[in-house]
Amino acid sequence: MRVAVFSTKPYDRRFLEAANEKYGHELAFFTAEFNANTAPLAADFPAVCIFVNDNADAKALEIIASRGTKLLALRSAGFNHVDLQAAADLGITVLRVPAYSPYAIAEHAVGLILTLNRKFHRAYNRVREGNFALEGLMGFDIHGRTVGVIGTGKIGQIFGNLMKGFGCQVLAYDLYPNADYAASGIKYVDLPELFANSDIISLHCPLSPETYHLIDEKAIAQMKTGVTIVNTSRGALVNTEAVIAGLKSGKIGYLGLDVYEQEGELFFEDLSNAIIQDDVFQRLLTFPNVIVTGHQAFFTEEAVRNICETTLSNVSDFEQGIASHNEVKSPQKTVAK
Repeated sequence: MRVAVFSTKPYDRRFLEAANEKYGHELAFFTAEFNANTAPLAADFPAVCIFVNDNADAKALEIIASRGTKLLALRSAGFNHVDLQAAADLGITVLRVPAYSPYAIAEHAVGLILTLNRKFHRAYNRVREGNFALEGLMGFDIHGRTVGVIGTGKIGQIFGNLMKGFGCQVLAYDLYPNADYAASGIKYVDLPELFANSDIISLHCPLSPETYHLIDEKAIAQMKTGVTIVNTSRGALVNTEAVIAGLKSGKIGYLGLDVYEQEGELFFEDLSNAIIQDDVFQRLLTFPNVIVTGHQAFFTEEAVRNICETTLSNVSDFEQGIASHNEVKSPQKTVAK
């Protein structure tokens, strides 16, 4: 099957080509992000493959549908960047990668917590400059702390288990609590209780209208003074201006972000010689108790290999008319005319 692959980085091409030895699809790689302006590049491709910060809105989908595209293959678990109703109306099937390496993201969240707490980044720079003073580097024992996990899918469960390994009490919130996970010693509570009792809060839930700006001024007001907040899930779960206010007041002690609600214009690109125009993002970077990584939590060999393998498997299933559990449908899916 001919597949137009957008937002291609060298590692995408390397891993996709290796995985494709098994499937034999015809892959055309484009470095451009997918959106309404670049959609014409996919003319006459029956399948289009996109990444998390591409924009598959109604206009972009109309363009590719008019030129024969029937499949949108996502190299991601999240699908909030796709207009699912438009895809359904246009007869475009959307397939995603629901799981690749939950360990990669859970471990990255733990890494952010450790780095923020023990200030590895600051210590590294000090020692390189010959400064061996310890003032300003004091952290706290994670053992014995209470950790709140919001979202207990595979990633959230693994993260919670890792924190249990540190000797933490783990509180969890999920719209659909997992009985087996609760039986392992995890305590499910409502959000106000989680906010009020957690020393560390980590987000592992999908972005939806219900979770948009889940961490806002009201939520922060319910938290402990000095709380650590980590987000490796979706940027818009966090109201950035609200957390900046929380950092300025001291309510938030540490903030670790691998995602950012306006990351589409920033992440995955080298902007080291550019003037970044996002003043809110730039303000975040001024805080010594904030660490931002550029959506790299997923970025392990195992995860990227699994993403590419599942993506091409999805394409093969579609080509062969095999129904896939990885299809994403609009809740109000209509029949294409």
